[in-house]
Amino acid sequence: MDLDHVAADLTQSSFTDIAKQLPSSTIGSVQSILQAARVHLGMDVAFVSEFVGRVRYFRNVDVKSSGRPAPLRVGDSMPLADGYCLRVVEGTLPELIPDTALVPAALALPDTTALPIGSHLSVPIRLSDGHVYGTFCCFSYVADRTLNERDLAFMRAFADVAAYQIESDLDLGAQRLERSLRIQTALDRGLPSMAYQPAVDLHSMRVLSLECLARFDAEPRRGPAEWFAEASGVGKGALLELQSIRNAVREIAAADLPPTLTINLNASAQTVTDHDLRDTLGGFPLDRVVLELTEHDHVADYAPLMKALRPLREAGMRVAIDDAGAGYSSMSHILNISPDVIKLDISLTQRIDADRKRRALAAALIEFGRQTQCEIVAEGVETRDELETLRGLGVQMAQGYFISPPVAIDRVDALIKSFPGR
Repeated sequence: MDLDHVAADLTQSSFTDIAKQLPSSTIGSVQSILQAARVHLGMDVAFVSEFVGRVRYFRNVDVKSSGRPAPLRVGDSMPLADGYCLRVVEGTLPELIPDTALVPAALALPDTTALPIGSHLSVPIRLSDGHVYGTFCCFSYVADRTLNERDLAFMRAFADVAAYQIESDLDLGAQRLERSLRIQTALDRGLPSMAYQPAVDLHSMRVLSLECLARFDAEPRRGPAEWFAEASGVGKGALLELQSIRNAVREIAAADLPPTLTINLNASAQTVTDHDLRDTLGGFPLDRVVLELTEHDHVADYAPLMKALRPLREAGMRVAIDDAGAGYSSMSHILNISPDVIKLDISLTQRIDADRKRRALAAALIEFGRQTQCEIVAEGVETRDELETLRGLGVQMAQGYFISPPVAIDRVDALIKSFPGR
């Protein structure tokens, strides 16, 4: 199906209905709709204008290649009072003008001579609430007296299709703005707050490290992963990650905790590549930091990431790959980054005591860690049987609700002292 074939079958009563039923793959963008209309009608210029106050903005423009300078460009603006568009909407100019020389009101407008405009078709773009967004227009430099009511019907049909697409785009824009404001509000409130989950040595049961985990006391009530995904979707993912790191480091530095305790901080590869984490850490000793690389974004090129990590690792920071065993991406991270720590995902550790396949995969990763001098940490340990199975497989460290849930900073010291290996 293409737009010309759709237009050929349109009737006056079905324009909007057909527009709403067209799949997005057929409709394409407003720009492709505009181009299809211009080519079908054999016109020189087509554009979509938006009315904003007393100004019309040219949001989409399509011009036939002719060697002459384009009379309009995307982003241009003109006073509404100076052009055809508002007059067409108000009814003081006809929507169909095959020859502007025969319409005195058109001849009186400066654009008719300056551009020039020999023939003109223009129809309002009306959104579902009746609001006039602007106009859908085509014109040629010379008169075209073959233009008729069927061509005008074609324009109205395409204006309906464009209106449907524009309204969808406006809805998406409004949703994006709402999400961006929600993330910015969270940032302005100093969120996220932080919680700390200990990881223990499975032989001594001594707490060796704390993973710093984000928490959001805000609406909508949802998990941290959803907050970070939304932030990333509106271009604020790095801001939220960096604020999480600052919040955690500030609390840890102010607490009276053992100086040998390491902290695990989470960041995406993109954030590490684009920002100097040393500035964010504010002087916190890098040899007490394990950076857990999360998988918010696919890493297409590891070279910039490795370049950003090199000075941090040289200063003592270690790197962990999170969620190992959960999918191909974590395996790719392991092979490309050569981490210091591999964290077995909860999907692998959960029920590992009763699942031979999970034990086999865990054993393979543990052996890989042994041969590459990687420390293995099991996440998501929820039962004693899981813990004992992991210990028997040779896992060195573990964390999870069986050991301890995440706690606020004011409870960390007492938690550490409660373990037998303190």
